[in-house]
Amino acid sequence: MKKKKIILLMAAIVVVSSGTMLTSCSADDNPSSEPVIEPSKPLPAARITETIRKDEAKATVYNFEYPSVDPYGQPVTLSASIIVGDEVEADKKAEGMVLYNHFTVFQRDECPTHGDLGIVLKVAGSKLIAVAPDYYGFGITGDKNQAYCMSRTNSQGSLDALLAARQLLKEKGYSWGDYLFNLGYSEGGQTAMGVLRLVAEKYPDIKITHTVAGAGPYDIGETYRQLVSSGETSMPSTVISTLLAYNEYYKLGVKNSEMFLEPTLSNIPVYLQSKDYKREDLEGKLAVWKIAEWIHPVLLDFKSDLSLKFMEVFEKDNQSTGWKPRGDERISLVHNKLDACVPYANTTQMAKFFKENGFTIDEETSKDRYQDGKVFVFSVTMPALSAKMGTHETGALPFVAELTTVICHYLNIAPWFTISPSELEGV
Repeated sequence: MKKKKIILLMAAIVVVSSGTMLTSCSADDNPSSEPVIEPSKPLPAARITETIRKDEAKATVYNFEYPSVDPYGQPVTLSASIIVGDEVEADKKAEGMVLYNHFTVFQRDECPTHGDLGIVLKVAGSKLIAVAPDYYGFGITGDKNQAYCMSRTNSQGSLDALLAARQLLKEKGYSWGDYLFNLGYSEGGQTAMGVLRLVAEKYPDIKITHTVAGAGPYDIGETYRQLVSSGETSMPSTVISTLLAYNEYYKLGVKNSEMFLEPTLSNIPVYLQSKDYKREDLEGKLAVWKIAEWIHPVLLDFKSDLSLKFMEVFEKDNQSTGWKPRGDERISLVHNKLDACVPYANTTQMAKFFKENGFTIDEETSKDRYQDGKVFVFSVTMPALSAKMGTHETGALPFVAELTTVICHYLNIAPWFTISPSELEGV
């Protein structure tokens, strides 16, 4: 019991925010156009751009750039970080790798290559090499709007980062074992599930040891319906950003004034698109909890032409339908049932999808979750603790507990880090 409390406490380091983000909109005469994920021309090879020493974490960070695609399917160079612990650095050998898909960020300096590595720095202490992509709209593409919660775009960029990192590490003389952990909370949880889908569709040679996905908006349409029906969301910025992202990158051509009311309409460029503010600094300035006070009434009517237009593109990226998972996957789905940002229905629908595809759903804490074809649903009921730790943020605590449990099981190690009182300050 004492160990479990320590794990939950250390998890607080990851609690920042999440949900959904992007910016702006662009008109086009092809409203049903769907993003493609195949580049049309070659890009420069991946390269390490910066090496940073993290003494406090006993790790070295290699920032790098690599070829991928943008939300329109066009070639683009993206950025990411590789995190190598001192134990690995010493002999150039790791137990395996972690693909860490970060949660929602809004400020430009919150992405991995700008130094905000959070819990992924702690992962390095397990003798695993971690790879953390910035996502499109941050790092080298920081002048672009986020493709927030567009999981096909983000998961392709994430997987491309992993493949590029492997090549760069080989060139530097590193080697590693077969373990590959695919992790992410909130937007990162959705991206992690997108990686799982992408591997099933296109990469038969990649074997993921275990995926731990927390509180992901796997079905954007259902997320939107539930939040609008409830009338409130604990993170208005995420709903606003989702609408902006899908409008822009699916080329719906909807004006911001057709989606949002004042003063939120005028606040979007100031507080959201500027990338000057962190999530906790946005709420209350950008918009309030009550959705009807800032969203256009036409989007409150699910039968309106505009709502149907958005629902059509939301469905294109619905992760709980339309693909066939590989039968040997091992998956943990973690979610707070009280989550006021990403409704719990996302997890129940995802579990149902896996069950329909032959997986066994396990809601008990047991070693059975490490068998092929298993989905462990880690459901918790955690109230908000403060203004900074709402129900979505507190759900990150069991997520970190689960990812630590999973890694410790496979590597046969004890929990390898704790958290100091100073790191809990302000959470």
